Amino acid sequence: MKHLVAAVLLLFLLCSWDSRDKLVMDIAGKWTVQLDSIGIGLQNGWQNKAFKQVMQLPGTTDDARLGVPNKLKPSLQKPQLSHLTRKNSYLGAAWYTREITIPDNWKGKEFILKLERVIWKTNVWVDGKELEREQHSLIAPHYFDLTKYLIPGQTHRLTIRVDNRKQFDMSVDNMAHAYTNETQIIWNGIIGDMKIEALDPIRITNLQVNPDIDLGKAKLTITLNNNTKKNEKGVLNIVAVNKKSKILINALKQTIQIKAGQSVIEVDYNMGENIKLWSEFSPELYELKVQLKTTKNKSFTSVDFGMRKFSRKGSVLTINEKPVFLRGTLECDIFPLTGHPPMDKDGWKKVFVTAKEWGLNHLRFHSWCPPKAAFEVADEMGFYLQVELPVWALNIGQDQRVTDFLYAEAQHMIDEYGNHPSFCMWSMGNELQGDISVLAKMMNSLKSKDTRHLYTTTSFTFEKGYGVWPEPGDDFFITQWTKKGWVRGQGVFNSESPTFNKDYSTSVEGMNVPLITHEIGQYAVYPKVDEISKYTGVLEPLNFKAVKEDLERKGMINKAADYTKASGKLAVILYKEEIERALKTAGISGFQLLDLHDFPGQGTALVGLLDAFWDSKNLISAEEFREFSAPVVPLIRFPKATYTNDESFVATLDVSNYSQGALKDQIIEWSIMDNNTLLASGMVKTTISLGYNQKVIEIHERLQKINRAAKLIIKVALKGTDYKNQWNIWVYPQKQIIDYGKVVYTRSLKETYKLLAAGRKVLLNPDWKKIKGIEGKFVPVFWSPVHFPKQAGTMGVLCDPTHKALADFPTDMHTDWQWWDLNVNSTTLIMDSIRGGNPIIEMVDNFANNRKLASLFEGSVGSGKLVIASFDLAADLDKRPVAKQMLISILNYMNSELFKPETIKNPDALKLILTDEKDKVKESAISIY
Repeated sequence: MKHLVAAVLLLFLLCSWDSRDKLVMDIAGKWTVQLDSIGIGLQNGWQNKAFKQVMQLPGTTDDARLGVPNKLKPSLQKPQLSHLTRKNSYLGAAWYTREITIPDNWKGKEFILKLERVIWKTNVWVDGKELEREQHSLIAPHYFDLTKYLIPGQTHRLTIRVDNRKQFDMSVDNMAHAYTNETQIIWNGIIGDMKIEALDPIRITNLQVNPDIDLGKAKLTITLNNNTKKNEKGVLNIVAVNKKSKILINALKQTIQIKAGQSVIEVDYNMGENIKLWSEFSPELYELKVQLKTTKNKSFTSVDFGMRKFSRKGSVLTINEKPVFLRGTLECDIFPLTGHPPMDKDGWKKVFVTAKEWGLNHLRFHSWCPPKAAFEVADEMGFYLQVELPVWALNIGQDQRVTDFLYAEAQHMIDEYGNHPSFCMWSMGNELQGDISVLAKMMNSLKSKDTRHLYTTTSFTFEKGYGVWPEPGDDFFITQWTKKGWVRGQGVFNSESPTFNKDYSTSVEGMNVPLITHEIGQYAVYPKVDEISKYTGVLEPLNFKAVKEDLERKGMINKAADYTKASGKLAVILYKEEIERALKTAGISGFQLLDLHDFPGQGTALVGLLDAFWDSKNLISAEEFREFSAPVVPLIRFPKATYTNDESFVATLDVSNYSQGALKDQIIEWSIMDNNTLLASGMVKTTISLGYNQKVIEIHERLQKINRAAKLIIKVALKGTDYKNQWNIWVYPQKQIIDYGKVVYTRSLKETYKLLAAGRKVLLNPDWKKIKGIEGKFVPVFWSPVHFPKQAGTMGVLCDPTHKALADFPTDMHTDWQWWDLNVNSTTLIMDSIRGGNPIIEMVDNFANNRKLASLFEGSVGSGKLVIASFDLAADLDKRPVAKQMLISILNYMNSELFKPETIKNPDALKLILTDEKDKVKESAISIY
């Protein structure tokens, strides 16, 4: 009882001291500012002047509309399509100054200035006297000791010079996200906390907590500063509190000797018997409070931490000894209203709440480190974060200044963010190349300092001789491929016919560390032009406006929403299969999407199912996305998407279970539906172990009862839970006769003109390998048609499923897996020159060109009627049931009374489109890089 009373009293003292005695001056507010792009401030004595221009800090010159105003207009050209456009740009030094009055009761204190986040270099003057050390950091606060310059009771002029020019070469084309105009902007100003704190000469300067769940303790490393120049005796009072229950864990009092200068004290703190572990399922946080008292000095600090062990067992990631699978996306400093990251928790809640709603548990911060508020929200919500040094370079090791800067930034990250339990993984940077041994040395140095995180040399690399297998010191490995093959579908989805029983087991065989798939997806979605009105901040969407204006000029604006929907639905099915292949692979411990939300830079890379504001594009609901991105995901393996009705559907059902534990006596239900008609179903009761569970059920259903072309839906659900999933397959009658009726099939345009002149119905199906047009693809544009212009630039099928030409060809308005054969065996026609007629099946063009594209087109010429098909409807139809079914559906339509196409007003223009030409158009986007 005595110990409890003492602990409660200690807790009361610690809490009351914190709230009553901390001396802090908030210096946020109005500052005068002067831009200095040509660097004349020092010669003209600006360090001791007030300026006429006033702006608010925290804030940026972009917020204040200072700098060079944008004069660009919307246009499909390089500057506008590269990224969002700053309304006001400024690069150079800027001087900020104001007067501050130091309180009388600050006598005997030391004064520390904190500027939470700045790009890139800061210098400080007090009353015209410059402080000795300038500060450089892109990812941590800048601190200045003002003790020698401030006098309590007096008013001083504080001047801060911020220079946002590049200090070191940290990235390729300024694309690393700590210093870039691609996502955030290269802003000038100060954001986050701006304050001066008055501290005693003997004080705690840093507190690090290293949890050890095996021993039930936390190892505390307490850094002390003693500026009295003599050794001193002191008392440490330490207590931890569970932040949720408010339960006091332990009270510890320890007498110490404090050496002059800086010293470090290590303390083993017992966490008691009932330890609450931190994870995605139970994000339990503790607050550790530490007070230091000497005869004349008192100091207090507190940090949040979590008792967790993020580790690995061979090739499996673990959290608190249980397997974990990372369901992640990238966060590349994308905040279009401000052009910089939020510095408060409310600003980050939108990110993490949305990510969790969409089934994610992991974020990778690509080539940057977020501010404290991001870690705090991630801590509270149970997210596993991968953080990176602010570098994306191809010349690592060539400049020692850069290497030294990275070591300094790494130490800042340990000091400022190392305690956060969400800080689980640490990469030295993105796609680094150069001297890999420099990275290995850096990584091993950090591992020896801080064991709370797992480390990797680089997040993938193209460096020759590297990147196909982990480096010797890597705790985990991020890659697109290994020396044994691909580990992401982007490399195979267009070249291999759709199959759903594949995984990447062969590629990861023998891997001795966990593998995370690198930047999977990158499937472009057509711009959502009604998003333009959301850009009310410092950035203007000239890229979106240019696309909208181009569509308006071409009379295509009514198609914009359909282009977004059709291309987005295609991206959805590809993201689903990307994720499921990773889940199906033992030895893969997670995926990192690029991206769940849009990336506004690098040529307008709109690869998200959410926009840049983390708002849904309504391509798929969060609930539907969670069917294949959740702690538990039912999965089936089956060999193909399309069948004939003389075959059977054979599948095995697997379950990926990375929840809190085994699911005992779990009932699993499955069904096969044709619209609302139940064709088959089954169930089984079983135990689903932690990890990947294979061949839980085998499904074997004959398809002969399907006597017409149909899309079937296979559904699987874990009864009593929210865990479910579904897939589409297509079944076509095997015994069908191709009846041309009154339709003449030809591959010759010359013959077509003759037949039309004679009033015939003509199906023109030229050799797709010879005609002009764009290379037929199943997958859409990769990343951006602007950033990577040398690619076939289409973005998927767009059609009206109710069109009578498709009456016997089941389809939605967008590409699905049954379209693979038709799309890859085709050439997309560019129909801009044709007046009249109508496309039956369009292909969505990329936004850099916005051409009228089609692969199935109809029109009348004189008394004749025409359908042009630019996919292969001739070769091996007995082995290509989809092509055969498309041909039958087209012929049924053409032989019906419903075939009354609009007139083609300039039929001679077909010669320009269909004249034989061996080389198809492959470079379909404007080449601006």
